[in-house]
Amino acid sequence: MTDLPLAQNLHRKGDWSGAADNVLLDYDGRFLRRKRLVSGAGRPFVVDLPQTTSLEEGDALVLSDGTLVEVRAAGEEILIVTGESLPRLAWHIGNRHTPCQIKLNCLVIQRDPVIRHMLEHLGAEVTEAVGAFTPEGGAYGHGRTHSHEHGHSAHAG
Repeated sequence: MTDLPLAQNLHRKGDWSGAADNVLLDYDGRFLRRKRLVSGAGRPFVVDLPQTTSLEEGDALVLSDGTLVEVRAAGEEILIVTGESLPRLAWHIGNRHTPCQIKLNCLVIQRDPVIRHMLEHLGAEVTEAVGAFTPEGGAYGHGRTHSHEHGHSAHAG
């Protein structure tokens, strides 16, 4: 095994308080089961969750010594999408199974030149930026939407 503290439990945002440390992870880095990480204070630890899990901004990993480590979304290359018909643009983004963060006046996606070209062709204004990316979790439960099962949903036959 390892001599490093283990994080085998997770508290979801709102179910905890008083984190002593934090860890910055981009969107891809917040999807994990077992991984060695280093906290903001420079403390190495190992995440060893029972299954692959999508960590969200504000969740807290519980280390074996009881320390809480808050998950924070790291800045990454994103595209900010604006335009006259955000619902229409959101439909096209979702139709390509592209994770999307929905805000009041814009959509946010990871930087992707092909999707950018499509959106601009549809009349969107697209701006490059660096920022936290926290997309919607999807209709089939908490976390990522790819490889989801339909067996336990309301529309299963």
